[in-house]
Amino acid sequence: MARIGELDLPARLAPAVPQVATQIGFGLLCAAAAITFRAVVDLIAPAAGPYALGYVAVLVATLFARWPAGAITAVFTILYSWYFILPVFNSFAFGSPLDGPRTIVNASAYAAIVVVAELFRRAVRWAVAERDREVAERDLFLEEFDHRVKNNFALVASLLDLQRRRADDPATAEALSRAQTRIESIARAHRHLYRGGASVDAVDMQVYLRELCAALSEALFLRATITLTCEADHVRMARDRAVSIGLVVNELVTNAAKHAFVGRDAGNIQVRFRAHGDGWLLEVADNGIGIPEEMQIKGREGGLGQRLVTAFAGQAGGTLSTESDPHGTVTRLTLEA
Repeated sequence: MARIGELDLPARLAPAVPQVATQIGFGLLCAAAAITFRAVVDLIAPAAGPYALGYVAVLVATLFARWPAGAITAVFTILYSWYFILPVFNSFAFGSPLDGPRTIVNASAYAAIVVVAELFRRAVRWAVAERDREVAERDLFLEEFDHRVKNNFALVASLLDLQRRRADDPATAEALSRAQTRIESIARAHRHLYRGGASVDAVDMQVYLRELCAALSEALFLRATITLTCEADHVRMARDRAVSIGLVVNELVTNAAKHAFVGRDAGNIQVRFRAHGDGWLLEVADNGIGIPEEMQIKGREGGLGQRLVTAFAGQAGGTLSTESDPHGTVTRLTLEA
């Protein structure tokens, strides 16, 4: 019923059609529909319920075109039933002493329907306006929040870069550089997923991953001989889960760009995301030198990057697996629906 109350024909058709014209026209249309239906019923049950069929017409006219339309429908429906349906036929005279009170009661019922339907319509319109106002306020708040978060990310990244430039120890500088890269990765995910106009609940993974890979290629200064390609299906995924997947991609691509092609002039990194069984499969593959044997020792905890990949995979609700040999490395993240 709320959807019905939201459809206000005079407002929808204005200013092309004056509101008064819309109300009169729709009121007459509803009255004509009720009279036509009355004529059909009279073929089966003549004079049965002379005023009953007008109730629905009055209700519809009021809900869709406000109370004047309902009043017009009520007046024409009552006059038609009084003149053509009640005995004496084709006359406003009453054939029974009870017909007068019956007409008054039905006219009062029509009036009550118009009043109640109009109050309902106005309540719905007020609720819709209030909802729109709250949505506008929420959008304004989210825009301000988004702006502040972007500034905070930029500030943290700048501070890390400043400390990195001042660091005398190469190991410290490298750690600060990695931290800066990860902060920028999170900022990049935020920028792609929370910008204005995006869906509130879900993200198109094809669009997101392609944009993320393009940004990574630019940020990592990949040489022309080392390429980063991305293939992804159109999959709608919850924002938080998409962020976690994007961070997994960021860590794996960053690691591959820095370590997979040592001593090589050319190489390729591929990111693939597609439907897989009842869920999805993310693959990040390279044709580099593979993971060193000492790093593949069973039970080895690995560095911070590996621990972050594992943590992000857990947040995404997926399972990680890695295959590596001297011809390259493939890391798969299997996600359940």
